[in-house]
Amino acid sequence: MTSELPTPRGKLTPQRSLSELTWLRVGGPADYLFQPADLEDLQEFLRDLPDDVRVFPMGVGSNLIVRDGGLRAVVIRLGRGFNGIEIDGGQVTAGAAALDAHVARKAADADLDLTFLRTIPGSIGGAVRMNAGCYGTYTADHFVSAQVVMRSGELVTLTAEALDFKYRQSELEEGAVIVSATFAPPSGDAATLHARMEDQLAKRDATQPTKDRSAGSTFRNPAGFSSTGREDDVHDLKAWKVIQDAGMKGAQRGGAQMSLKHANFLINTGDATAADLEGLGEEVRKKVYDSSGITLVWEIMRIGEK
Repeated sequence: MTSELPTPRGKLTPQRSLSELTWLRVGGPADYLFQPADLEDLQEFLRDLPDDVRVFPMGVGSNLIVRDGGLRAVVIRLGRGFNGIEIDGGQVTAGAAALDAHVARKAADADLDLTFLRTIPGSIGGAVRMNAGCYGTYTADHFVSAQVVMRSGELVTLTAEALDFKYRQSELEEGAVIVSATFAPPSGDAATLHARMEDQLAKRDATQPTKDRSAGSTFRNPAGFSSTGREDDVHDLKAWKVIQDAGMKGAQRGGAQMSLKHANFLINTGDATAADLEGLGEEVRKKVYDSSGITLVWEIMRIGEK
């Protein structure tokens, strides 16, 4: 990276390895990792950053493969100061760095139902960016607005219409950084909501390899349409089923394996490289296409250079 970077008040680290910041524990370094001190620091940094420098906002790395060659960009990772959770008048406003599980629990304490977030392994910024969902409910269903710092440094408010939510995706300008989001969830009884979340956790632990290094579901369920016409995953065709039918449950490549517990979970058994993980995923996609004619779409984001 040849452009001169601005000097922020937050922490700016050159050649920062990203492997330890992702759940799969693989990948090379970013040119820089920027951890802003506060909102104003983030705005000023982006405003003064040369236009030719790429920006990549990164959450907790729960749904991400960083390739072994690393990332030619400034990676922005929000921390303290961006993880607050406030509840007012039946609405929940959470910082982008707030963990989904924490938001679900705090909302339940206030008799508000965001229980679908409880088992989603990530933060609110990622949930908005990817329209995360579980149990037939999506982030978009309760979304009101998001505060976003644009690449120019301007702070704007984006509505659901502006983000144009779709199945597992939203439209967000490249380099823009979500800093908070507001939701208007339905009401519920706190005790009932907490009991529901405990049940969800028990079911997840019984069916998914939660003790292994994974990034959650590897591929989207083959898209179907719900009764409302919304592209959805509420139907009988599941990614784990077509992977299992293609004989790829438990398949291995180097240190990467498709879990024996859940066929749609790609895991690092201990010494996998990013190339092992992505390569195995591509093998699975080919086998599934050859056996069923279905083209699986990655749910895990892959970034960087091979």
